[in-house]
Amino acid sequence: MPSTALSATTCLCLFIVVFVSHPAWPQKPPKRQGPAQLKGAKCCEAVRELQAQVANLSAALSELGRKQEKDWVSVVMQVMELESGAKRVESRLTDAESKYSELNSQIDIMQLQAAQTVTQTSADATYDCSSLYQKNYRISGVYKLPSDDFLGSPELEVFCDMETSGGGWTVIQRRKSGLVSFYRDWRQYKQGFGSTRGDFWLGNDNIHRLSRRPTRLRVEMEDWQGDRRYAEYSHFVLGNEINSYRLSLGNYSGDVGNDALGYHNNTAFSTKDKDNDNCLDKCAQLRKGGYWYNCCTDSNLNGVYYRLGEHSKHLDGITWYGWHGSSYSLKRVEMKIRPEDFQP
Repeated sequence: MPSTALSATTCLCLFIVVFVSHPAWPQKPPKRQGPAQLKGAKCCEAVRELQAQVANLSAALSELGRKQEKDWVSVVMQVMELESGAKRVESRLTDAESKYSELNSQIDIMQLQAAQTVTQTSADATYDCSSLYQKNYRISGVYKLPSDDFLGSPELEVFCDMETSGGGWTVIQRRKSGLVSFYRDWRQYKQGFGSTRGDFWLGNDNIHRLSRRPTRLRVEMEDWQGDRRYAEYSHFVLGNEINSYRLSLGNYSGDVGNDALGYHNNTAFSTKDKDNDNCLDKCAQLRKGGYWYNCCTDSNLNGVYYRLGEHSKHLDGITWYGWHGSSYSLKRVEMKIRPEDFQP
């Protein structure tokens, strides 16, 4: 072996012995963290804490949302139960009102059947109920007026109101039970129909007879809530048949709101078979009554009797536009007259 090769081999062996026998190569000492690095570490810790708080808050909000949704469903269920209960109560109330109305009708029928044909004495009657009142007849009820030789009118049965606003009123119309239809022809309105103890129209000939002297008209109304109102008119006159029973009214007073009969002033009477209104339409046929239809109505006191005021599709009920409007049918109406110079 040449000496150069031996020398190289010897050097390599010495290098390996030194490398293996040395414990470790010297390492650089770790660098010390500066203020900026410490501040960054603290900031990261604060971010992690904030993230944890946000996570906790999100979880709490989710739980609250679930609870709210559950409570809302419970509230909706309770509202639905209340609405169902209200409908049941309303249905029972409607049934009760219907039975009450039927009972009232039966009572009216029984009263009409039980009423005697004998009326209170009227020997002192000379003209109307006011003349009886002046003779100290102070009980409201049915009386008979003597015949009128001048007009050729026979003895007339009337209902006298001896109590309202001083008394002395002769009732010419009443609606209270709906047992009598007021959709009548000219002849029936001329002569009168119904019962003076129940629903009736006294008759246009008879009303003309009683309004030949200066007369006052009083209209009394009641709604289905029990509220009562009235309207009075001075100088009430009903023309004769030649003048188609034309209506004439004076000044209005009362507490029933706007005057709803003045619109019909100076208007002829119309029935389903005799159209005397001021309209192209046949108002008596549209409004289902006999009345002083103009074109057509501000009031319709002889219209159809609707129980409980149900009257939304047609304008043919017992209406007074100045009080409840055109779609409300009244429960009770009375029209009555007495002389203007009457003194209670």
